[in-house]
Amino acid sequence: MTAAILCLIANVPPVPFGPAGVPTITTAKVSELALAPLAKAVGREMLVFSLIIPVFMLVVMVGWKKTKEVLPAALVAGGSFGIIYLLVSNYIGAELPSILGGIGSLVVLIGFLRVWQPKTIWKFDYDEEEGTTEVVGNPTTVQAAAQAHSSKEVFLAWAPFLTIMIVMYIWSSAPFKDFVARNNLFINIEEWPGLHGIVYRTAPIVPEPTLYAASYKFDYLAAAGTALFISAIISVFILKLNASTAAKVFVKTLKQLKYSLITMASVIGLAYVANYSGMSYSYGLAFAATGSLFIIFSPVIGGLGTFLTGSVTSSGSLFGKLQVVTAEQIGVNPILTVSAQILGACMGKLISPQSIVVASAPTGLVGKESDILRSTIKYFLMLLVMVIVVVLFIAYVTPGIIPPVEYVQ
Repeated sequence: MTAAILCLIANVPPVPFGPAGVPTITTAKVSELALAPLAKAVGREMLVFSLIIPVFMLVVMVGWKKTKEVLPAALVAGGSFGIIYLLVSNYIGAELPSILGGIGSLVVLIGFLRVWQPKTIWKFDYDEEEGTTEVVGNPTTVQAAAQAHSSKEVFLAWAPFLTIMIVMYIWSSAPFKDFVARNNLFINIEEWPGLHGIVYRTAPIVPEPTLYAASYKFDYLAAAGTALFISAIISVFILKLNASTAAKVFVKTLKQLKYSLITMASVIGLAYVANYSGMSYSYGLAFAATGSLFIIFSPVIGGLGTFLTGSVTSSGSLFGKLQVVTAEQIGVNPILTVSAQILGACMGKLISPQSIVVASAPTGLVGKESDILRSTIKYFLMLLVMVIVVVLFIAYVTPGIIPPVEYVQ
């Protein structure tokens, strides 16, 4: 149970830029916001929670008294992750913050623990005594029986992750994007048949009646999914897998993800239906009646969206445009409300049935999902309140942290 809860909590900071940045990228696209300022805002806001989450996890596991003994290590782990996360999201793009932040944090923490160690090595009550040592007084290194691995084995184990980082860095670089644009390596349908030229937006959404353009751009080369697929192919050669094994893994992966892929595509399609039918705008105008209180509702809507759909990406797809419309009506920077939606949606992973089912399987808790939910709902509420406090502080004290809004049609 403890392992399942800790994994759900630890999953919070990486989620916005999780699978190659898809949650933030999709939310920006559906909301018609430029990706760069939204990614910058999320990276800046999540810095706070990068520091909070490691400490929060320890408190959940051992209580505050024992947490204080390893507080320096927790702050180093969270701080290093948050700083790398911030720099990558602000200066490279939305594809790599979670990957580079996670690996960088591991390296920094290992280095820190070489020069600092806690006075007490904490163990669960059911840990085997043999091979473990509790140290009181001067810090010493606890030696555990472990199989030695050669440098080649270690390299091969890390090779897929290193490959992803290198390929994703190339894909997110300006020269590569310029190369794609210069050579028209994409499919652009400027006027989608049967929809373009039919829908108009009027006041109070826009000052004058304006055509709601319906276009579609298929970035078959520049898409993050293409970069991941190429990384997988490169990894096949590095690991020297034969073609049949690679094909079997690919087919098995497709089967494992088939329902998730169908759900994701369906939710994104529903989001566009909501936008072009006027539903998102209608909801936005209704929420505008809450005035300045909507800043509080923004992360709450995100959290509920993840609870309902099981995905931060789906939550952003469904409610991202609502956040934009409402923010425009109440005179708030839409980047703030949409980034608050993403943060709230991340906290919603703690109570998402889909996430809880995933956490229950490897921990042997299948059938006890309701027990996990009862344990995580209080942590969800605590973290959601923290998000609201951070968003309110930014809105009324440090609004300059949020980049100016940019729109993309």
